[in-house]
Amino acid sequence: MIGAALGLATGGSALAWIGYAWAPHLLTPLCVWRAPRRAGRRIALTFDDGPDPEFTPRVLELLAARHVRATFFLVGERAARAPATVRAIAAAGHEVASHGWSHRSLWLCGPARTDDEVGRARARLGELTGRAPALFRPPWGMVNAALFGALRRHGQRCVFWSIQPEGLRPAPAAAQAARVLRRAHPGAIVDLHDAEGTRDAPARLCAALPAMLDGLAAAGYGFGTVSELLAS
Repeated sequence: MIGAALGLATGGSALAWIGYAWAPHLLTPLCVWRAPRRAGRRIALTFDDGPDPEFTPRVLELLAARHVRATFFLVGERAARAPATVRAIAAAGHEVASHGWSHRSLWLCGPARTDDEVGRARARLGELTGRAPALFRPPWGMVNAALFGALRRHGQRCVFWSIQPEGLRPAPAAAQAARVLRRAHPGAIVDLHDAEGTRDAPARLCAALPAMLDGLAAAGYGFGTVSELLAS
């Protein structure tokens, strides 16, 4: 039973799970899905699931060629295996944020595991960059009732997205670029993937990114980190 696996009450575990995971998930639209409109005609590009030793450097090169700064939501255990890539992200002026320690769905994490996912990733990313991340994005956008207390304890803010060109189903590179350009709006937070969550997602992203960046710039959009847009 899911409730027992999470350390919740064994009696009525389905109801316990609804209260612990599903009900908080229904409330996530009340959280910050996008930056304030006062952010101006700027967009925040965000990259999830990294760092990837092969594809993250390619993304950094594409961003550098166009002088674009972005936010990278990194998985703690992957960051621990690729410290040079994490430092390269920070050295290039991008924002380092947290995507949890193991990329495990928080729907499958009890309170203690949730706190560990948040706190352990924050600590390791802080060690690697010299600055603890201020932002957290839950894997797959799935939250639970314990998450928001854990974020308060660790001094982090939960961030989702307003445009996601590729989710659980693969999307060709051209379709991803077209979707972002079609849905772009001031203050948008775009959710991209520079490491493999969906099979071959980072390769598709690298193919889509040049047209995406050039198209947004041609449409008059500037770029900023998520923290910059949220502070506008």
